[in-house]
Amino acid sequence: RGVMMLAHNVHDVQSIKRHIHANRLNGVDNEWLSPQEAKAYCPPLSIDPGARHPVLGAALQRRGGTARHDSVAWGYARAAAALGVDIIQNCAVTAINRGADGAVTGVETTRGPIKSKRIGVSAAGNSSVLMQMAGLSFPLESYPLQALVSEPVKPIFPCVVMSNTVHAYMSQSDKGELVIGAGTDQYVSYSQRGALHIIEHTLAAINEIFPIFSRMRMLRTWGGIVDVTPDRSPIIGKTPVPGLYVNCGWGTGGFKATPGAGDLLAHTMARDEPHRINAAYNLDRFRNGRLIDEAAAAAVAH
Repeated sequence: RGVMMLAHNVHDVQSIKRHIHANRLNGVDNEWLSPQEAKAYCPPLSIDPGARHPVLGAALQRRGGTARHDSVAWGYARAAAALGVDIIQNCAVTAINRGADGAVTGVETTRGPIKSKRIGVSAAGNSSVLMQMAGLSFPLESYPLQALVSEPVKPIFPCVVMSNTVHAYMSQSDKGELVIGAGTDQYVSYSQRGALHIIEHTLAAINEIFPIFSRMRMLRTWGGIVDVTPDRSPIIGKTPVPGLYVNCGWGTGGFKATPGAGDLLAHTMARDEPHRINAAYNLDRFRNGRLIDEAAAAAVAH
């Protein structure tokens, strides 16, 4: 279906073109479109030069697109179950047990204890809460992330469009709903309701880029919790507690990173040492100053 990132100013143009060149040097197809080419690919797009944030061009990856989150999650679950993995639903962890040597010995849950010498934590916005159960304080902030959908309409939107400048993105679901979102809320919170002004700002941005949808009615909105690190890059690896491993800090990019992150966490847990890819994404980097700046990798995420 394609993923298109809009450029609205000179900085956008320069930054996005750098991304395009970097992708192509690494074998990833990406191309620059003029405003007219962008509108030809996505007809609802407005390229009015008199707009508050006029479209100066766009990056397009034609092979990009969207996936149904629930279908992907159940696909992983079925494949894992077929390999002998036990998946226990509605089972909250209440404590992480440790032995006399400090190493983990298992977890306490609402459905009884589970013994294990190795524990991998991959709990997104609740990662810091689980880490506190093991006596660890993690450099994470948890924010609500909101999204909303419109009433369904016939197929009209052919791709995913995002904009850093107006801070919004949109696609159309198989059911015909326009799926709309932006960045995280401005305040740390475990509330999944989010703030109303974020929705208002997002819809104002969408109406500016796609005036054709200004009379659409919103059907529902929801929010989730994301965990964000100081350098906006994830933590994948060992912790100071022997036998405890973590995959966290993905912000809003976790779903897209699931296959790679899962593979790297499994490698790290099996060998008790990180893979070369995730070696730098350790917890110590916030102590020694070797931060990782990959903010552009997540587009509008942060």
